[in-house]
Amino acid sequence: MRANWIKRAVWALVAAVAIVGLTWFAWPRPIAVDLASVTKGPLEVTVDDEARTRVRHVYTVSAPLAGKVLRTSREVGDQVTADETVLAVMQPTVPAFHDVRTHEELQAALASSEAAMRLAEAEVRRIEAALTFARTELERAERLARTDAISLKALDKARFDVETNEAALASAKAQLDVRRYERTRAAAQLTHPNGNSEPQSDPACCIQIRAPVSGRVLKLVQESEVVVQAGAPLVDIGDPRDLEIAADLLSTDAVRIKPGSMVRIDGWGGQPIQGRVRRVDPAGFKKVSALGIEEQRVSTIIDFVDPPEAWSALGHEFRVWVHVSIWNTPDALRVPVGALFRRGEDWAVFAVKAGRAQITLVKIGNRSSQNAQVLEGLSADDQVVLHPSDRISHGTAVSKRDNR
Repeated sequence: MRANWIKRAVWALVAAVAIVGLTWFAWPRPIAVDLASVTKGPLEVTVDDEARTRVRHVYTVSAPLAGKVLRTSREVGDQVTADETVLAVMQPTVPAFHDVRTHEELQAALASSEAAMRLAEAEVRRIEAALTFARTELERAERLARTDAISLKALDKARFDVETNEAALASAKAQLDVRRYERTRAAAQLTHPNGNSEPQSDPACCIQIRAPVSGRVLKLVQESEVVVQAGAPLVDIGDPRDLEIAADLLSTDAVRIKPGSMVRIDGWGGQPIQGRVRRVDPAGFKKVSALGIEEQRVSTIIDFVDPPEAWSALGHEFRVWVHVSIWNTPDALRVPVGALFRRGEDWAVFAVKAGRAQITLVKIGNRSSQNAQVLEGLSADDQVVLHPSDRISHGTAVSKRDNR
């Protein structure tokens, strides 16, 4: 009888241990989460984007005429002095060759212009002779008129003949000048190039292009010897100490930026430096992003506030990151943006109280890339869950994850 009771007691104990073990395994354990505290401190809202530095005034030196640009000895970064440093040397282009047919046509045009010039010369001589005769007749008529030997009509006719021939002579001389110019033009078209492709030893044959301002060579558009047309760019020069920053910001961000806004500049390889917005362009432009999305961008110009010693390592067309301040306060109730999620039309967080996550609706003000301003719903030192997963719901037991 006693053995039966002992056996029953053992089985009861085993069953109790099994029940306790199953209950322990089935009992929900707290979910490990990342926690963050709601704090008070400064909060700044910025517009962040990539930008580039550039020389404020870039001067592009171009070819004044068509010709061959000789190879330059200048290099990018060379110091140049206004009206002294020679940036490029050019040889004007010689006249082009023409074929046999064109040559014969030009010769015929030259012969025609010479014949027209001889005809004009003969016409001048004819009118000069007529004018001499008319003047003699006028003198004779004036002597006869003093003795009333001829009528006044004959005297007027003699004067008319003189004036008419004088006008005809002036017209003939002008026509002769026209024929001479036509002959000169026809002769110039028959001028042959000398066929010499080597640089001339005479320095008068070449044109030296000098620097319009003092500064440094920023870009050599034409470095090797090449034939260019008039107006072709050759060299870009500017002063690297006269830098500014150009940022193409989204139009939705640009409308919140005002001239005079402070800018933090970093991501250029040195210590962060300060800048200030000088101008926000009133017109935008379309730009396609790296993902192929069409965006409306607005050019924003930023000046450096720190002394040149702080950014002397920067140069023309360097990449930087700008953070334009559009709102800031020294004392804001802050919550990490990674704790926020949408609940209907409201913002909410999982606040941790007594080891359990509780959905808490919050009212949010301004936001930066890391923190958001809390207007209602939370207090300082409250704990919230960062990046909550779908395993967490209202009332879920949570514990702080060990990040070691």
